Amino acid sequence: MQIFHRSANSIAKVSIVGGIVLLGGIIALAYTIDRGAYITDVRVVRTQPIPFSHKHHVLDDGIDCRYCHTSVETSARAGLPATEVCMSCHSQIWTNAAVLEPVRESWRTGQSIEWTRVHDLPDFVYFNHSIHLNKGIGCSTCHGEVQNIAFMYKQNTLYMNWCLECHRNPEKYIRPRSEVFNTAYQTPANQAELGKKLVAEYHVQSLTDCYTCHR
Repeated sequence: MQIFHRSANSIAKVSIVGGIVLLGGIIALAYTIDRGAYITDVRVVRTQPIPFSHKHHVLDDGIDCRYCHTSVETSARAGLPATEVCMSCHSQIWTNAAVLEPVRESWRTGQSIEWTRVHDLPDFVYFNHSIHLNKGIGCSTCHGEVQNIAFMYKQNTLYMNWCLECHRNPEKYIRPRSEVFNTAYQTPANQAELGKKLVAEYHVQSLTDCYTCHR
């Protein structure tokens, strides 16, 4: 006596294949969401107390990164500009602009401007700006071409696998130290040859041990 209908075999095969496809779709969807802007905040502009434009200050005014991020060459942190730095220009120009009232208020009261962090690594991750700069890794490698970004956003996920790509193959990303702060720097055609030369010259190590970043 036949318990199951003959079509049961076909239904079982279709169900198995469908289950595998569904599982694969769920995994792909989860991966896409995890790498998407909703989770990573890549290309998501954060609301700031002042609509500061990197494009205007870097491209139009020609201000070097180090003028505002004063500790970037000597410290783990790049640093945010003190109000005094802003007022070194804006006590002379745009002195009555309404958009700059938070800067003037900070100057009058001595209260720091509460900027919203754009690049915020987890507390368990150690990152040192000065080491990377001194080894020939440019600002734009991580932060993008800020001279073309009006209001700052994350250019890259800063996920561990993204960092490891550079740590495993530093010759692909290293540049001459003289070009570290050149936000318009373009990778040259001879990067493979130049990268190997600079890696040796700057004594760059391919550090991938967990302790390098997790201390």
